[in-house]
Amino acid sequence: MTTTTTGALTREQLDQFHRDGYLLLPDFFDPAEPLAQARHLVKNFSLEDHPLTKFTNDLDDDRHARYFLESGDKVRYFFEEGALGEDGQLNRPKDQAVNKVGHALHAHDPVFHRFSFSERLQNLARSLDAHRDPRVLQSMVICKPPAIGGAVPHHNDSTFLYTDPPSAIGFWFALEDCTRDNGCLSFMPGSHRWSKTHSDAKSAKASRPLEAEGVAREHGQPRGIDRRFVRRQPDGKGGTHFVDVDKGEELEWSDEEAQIGECKAGTLVLIHGSVLHQSKMNLSDKSRYIYTFHMVEGDESRARYDELNWLQPTEAMPFSQLYSPPPAPSSVQA
Repeated sequence: MTTTTTGALTREQLDQFHRDGYLLLPDFFDPAEPLAQARHLVKNFSLEDHPLTKFTNDLDDDRHARYFLESGDKVRYFFEEGALGEDGQLNRPKDQAVNKVGHALHAHDPVFHRFSFSERLQNLARSLDAHRDPRVLQSMVICKPPAIGGAVPHHNDSTFLYTDPPSAIGFWFALEDCTRDNGCLSFMPGSHRWSKTHSDAKSAKASRPLEAEGVAREHGQPRGIDRRFVRRQPDGKGGTHFVDVDKGEELEWSDEEAQIGECKAGTLVLIHGSVLHQSKMNLSDKSRYIYTFHMVEGDESRARYDELNWLQPTEAMPFSQLYSPPPAPSSVQA
């Protein structure tokens, strides 16, 4: 399902996104330049003074927790768990060991800056009509290297980037073909929304995700989240953990009902902040490079970004406005 030449979504595409909670847009972009830049970054970063941090949501070691929690306004490199031996050292070349590069590529890398703030993406965001002042955050390349690219368990994105009310939408760009063998996405269609006939009193009190006016009447109320991924303390000491919030909001994952999202390089996948999705381990001999960032509401009269979220804006780098982007860097700034 292709978009208009401007990038704006058609009525049919909007309806599908609101109904399913995700939308695949083939041939939305040319993957050649961002893929080449992603591979360049992974091949050429320095291991000098690198803490050899593996990517995990269970961070209680202060050194590794700081490396992760202070990456929101930087370009940092995280390794796959299987890439580190019992001695804590890499057991393979670094360009075959990286889980992801993040989390501010949109601000510090000239290629990903130009890509993230393109007019087509701005037009697409306007056509969604969910945000008054969309902000770009958590931009990263995810590599899924051959044989060890780790599985990502089912989750929804508002768990990790919570606003009140929830407002996260993911932009996920396939830089290479994404298949069942190398760890493509899969989704629970409609898991982001209550049925139109649902009348549970608790769900009426929960914070409803932001969306365009009238969408809930057509498709049903959007769901909230059951838990959040947060800092143990606002300053990051103690690392991170999950806390329960509105239990009963989320559906259970069902392999029988899940839909596989195989796609070709050049596909943009839009992901609602409350839709359940996952990716399995890469068991193939091919990598699965993707680039992704998220969009949340920046207008504090409509949604408030929470101070316990793992990723926090800084005075030097507040969250970037999609429609008024920061100046483009001339080279990669770590």
